[in-house]
Amino acid sequence: MDRFKPYRDQLDALDMGGRKRRLLIPAGKDFSSNDYLGLSRSPYLKEVAQAAIASGMAHGSGGSRLLGGNHPEHEALEAFAASHYGAEASLFFGSGFAANSALFATLPQTGDLVLYDALVHASVHDGMKLGRAAFQPFAHGDCNALEQAIRSWRQSGGTGTVWIAVESLYSMDGDRAPLSDLAQIANTHDAMLVIDEAHAVGVFGEGGSGLAGPIGRQENAILLRTCGKALGGEGGILTMPKILREFFINRARPFIFSTAPSPLTAHLAQQAIVHVADNPALQTALADHIALARSCFAGLSLGEHQDSQIFPVILGDDRLAVSVATRLQDQGYDVRAIRPPTVPAGSARLRISLTLNVTQEDIRNLAAALHEALAQAEAA
Repeated sequence: MDRFKPYRDQLDALDMGGRKRRLLIPAGKDFSSNDYLGLSRSPYLKEVAQAAIASGMAHGSGGSRLLGGNHPEHEALEAFAASHYGAEASLFFGSGFAANSALFATLPQTGDLVLYDALVHASVHDGMKLGRAAFQPFAHGDCNALEQAIRSWRQSGGTGTVWIAVESLYSMDGDRAPLSDLAQIANTHDAMLVIDEAHAVGVFGEGGSGLAGPIGRQENAILLRTCGKALGGEGGILTMPKILREFFINRARPFIFSTAPSPLTAHLAQQAIVHVADNPALQTALADHIALARSCFAGLSLGEHQDSQIFPVILGDDRLAVSVATRLQDQGYDVRAIRPPTVPAGSARLRISLTLNVTQEDIRNLAAALHEALAQAEAA
């Protein structure tokens, strides 16, 4: 018996359809990462790390937060983040994925309903599957569909809390959620609003706080800000009411049973937040990149929204997306093809991500190479 046949067959099917994933070492000009402000190699943060290690700061936590792994750096980051972002409390996780999955596995209770935007992160889906509440999607960005789903659930006898799960900036289309309308719906229906700011923190908002603004300070709002994208490190910070932080500590299995993030990681996250807030020129420089790319990529299928650092070039066919990405990689541009199931069927694309790791000349050169690669693909 070939015990590995089911796996081999599935991998072969993915390969035949142009959907098999492979790990690649980044090479060429960075147009694929989420290191939007170029902080993952920041000389300043390297100096911060070196000074912290030299002072004796631990590079490992040694255990879970409840069993010897709670360090002053974790507490300092959480106190700072709560104050900086205008929340009662915050909690630090090893990744945004861990924070999201823990949230939806822990907070919505039996009898509650989670309504999630159809394009939310995979971590939300995994958390909901582990949780106690019922859940269902609503059409992407459609507040009327969301409100109708709430009314229908109430009319059918639903009495628990409604949880609304959205992202402020969607990672594959680069479009923004209608946060003001969503907050109004949450307030009208006494619902909890969970906003994932993963791709907006550092890039948008006063001091790089993200797109939620005052909405994030409401009692019925929980926000996730990841540290592994524009902030250049790793981890995820949830801001929330104090009572929910206490509930997490007592009931969130991914928090209770995981080794805590490194104290050094927590320290660097705090310093990165401060650095971004103190250096608005970083946001300005990225905004200039966005404006240039919008001009250079004119005429391409970029979707309806072009006001963020994420530019999706929609090609539709999986193999075409891979072929064009390969052409660009061969010319020294790190551009990746994104295919289903990460994006909906028929919407395979190049996801061009703008970062401060590239220059404006790099953007112009990529645009020229991209137009040429597309022309060659059409002629083939």
